[in-house]
Amino acid sequence: MTLAAFNQLETAEAVEYVRPCADIPRWIEAVVTSRPYSNVEEVLSVAGTRAVDWTPDEVDGALGHHPRIGERASGSSAEAGMSRAEQAGVDASDDGLESELLAGNREYEERFGRIFLIRAAGRTGREILDELRRRLRNTDEDEAREVARQLREIALLRLEGILRS
Repeated sequence: MTLAAFNQLETAEAVEYVRPCADIPRWIEAVVTSRPYSNVEEVLSVAGTRAVDWTPDEVDGALGHHPRIGERASGSSAEAGMSRAEQAGVDASDDGLESELLAGNREYEERFGRIFLIRAAGRTGREILDELRRRLRNTDEDEAREVARQLREIALLRLEGILRS
């Protein structure tokens, strides 16, 4: 979608384009109601600024739309398609990696009570596994900040992808 087309969408339609980036209603509203934008960088600046103050509850709510690392998202939703593309670096044919990610996901969920979220785009499966292991040593507070940061990175990459497609 071009930026010009995004700027011209009805509010409800624009919301549906932004929602797959991060399903945080307050953030979506800020991104949509700040239109029109003069360039994609301006959209990303507004989106990034408005994502800094996401609450832990908002982040946890948005995590419900993300599959576990190493699991392929099913369905035809925009979120599922984005997730599949982002996790392309996780080699599904590497049984050792798959089992290590599964075990790491389980340990992470037991430790922190949420799924492990990472910006997978541009990372290999081994890099993701190394990050998972590193983050298991985080304090609860550090990990909450890390999850929010990762969600922001994902949201901005997704938004940029929508506006530059």
